[in-house]
Amino acid sequence: MFKLVLLSIAIFQGIIIGIILLSSPFFKNKINKFLAFALFSISFSLLKIALDISQIFEVYPFLRFIEVIDSEALLPVFVFLFIAHQVNNVKLNFRKTFWLFIPALISTLGFGYLEFGLNNEISEEISLYNIVIAISILVVLLIFYPYILYKTYKVIQYSKHKLEKKWLTYLWSFELFILGSLMLIVILAPFMISEILNTLQILALISTLLVHWIAYTGVYKLKLLNDRNKIKNLIKYSKSESEAAHTFESFEQPIAIKKQIVISEDNSYYQKLENLCSVQQIYRDSSLDRNSVAEVLGISPSYVSQLINSITSENFSTYINRYRVEEVKRLILDQEFKNYSLLAIGLECGFSSKTTFHNSFKKITGMTPNAYRKKYK
Repeated sequence: MFKLVLLSIAIFQGIIIGIILLSSPFFKNKINKFLAFALFSISFSLLKIALDISQIFEVYPFLRFIEVIDSEALLPVFVFLFIAHQVNNVKLNFRKTFWLFIPALISTLGFGYLEFGLNNEISEEISLYNIVIAISILVVLLIFYPYILYKTYKVIQYSKHKLEKKWLTYLWSFELFILGSLMLIVILAPFMISEILNTLQILALISTLLVHWIAYTGVYKLKLLNDRNKIKNLIKYSKSESEAAHTFESFEQPIAIKKQIVISEDNSYYQKLENLCSVQQIYRDSSLDRNSVAEVLGISPSYVSQLINSITSENFSTYINRYRVEEVKRLILDQEFKNYSLLAIGLECGFSSKTTFHNSFKKITGMTPNAYRKKYK
């Protein structure tokens, strides 16, 4: 009963997440549709196991057509197409990938014949044709699966982003485990016939973890990564390449200037700090701290704090976050960024986490980023 409940949850969640990927403005794109179809294929496979456990096929024999559909052979195809499109750097003719669906069709027809055709045979003798059908199914399981898994792994190596490559490798590992277990079941079937159902149930429970994991770690973080990359490309820096190079050198070679006694807005160090923030936009670096700023200015970290506090009555973090919030507000009002998530914008403006972003934005503006976007939409 417990397994059936978990299966039901996994089936429902897989369908819901798939629908969200296909319909939600945040996730909807031509790449995620393949991931949605992969989730649907997992849910369909889990549905077959759930119906078998609950003995629905025995009560309603006409539903046995569901059991012969080889949705398991569709899973690696949709995962491969998702990864190939996600990497977007593979020399692959997507118009010729239709043949990847042929093994699923062959095994479905084979399972259908073995399920319905053999039951209608008057003779109990197995014909050569039946043997050919069985062999074709084994070819799909033992040759096609290793092939598509190998091709998928090779495609992942083209990924240029560390986070993307790491997550895609995790996804491939889950797929390898599921399909590898299925192949072992087929190979060991003659020796463990009574245990096949229990093994499939355990495999289904592991699949629930895959569905949960894809829901957050995969879809959400990859979407966030893609948004940040696009935002980074859209942002137009006011500094030239030469200024950027000069800034980088400044971090390594701080300018040693004697501290000024008078602390006001005319203070040369404060003017340099303002230039670093407003022109060179050092606040975009989420790892920025007092020490790195002090190194650029050629003063001590404690003097940086004293400088900011004396002139703005704020601490270092609030001072830097104020620049970040102003940049977030600017991007929210820019129509070029209207389709990107607020978190992706916040992270690209220098905030290190969702919590820091939301708390700082609300502290400085009096409203949440989402409320600000809705107010000025």
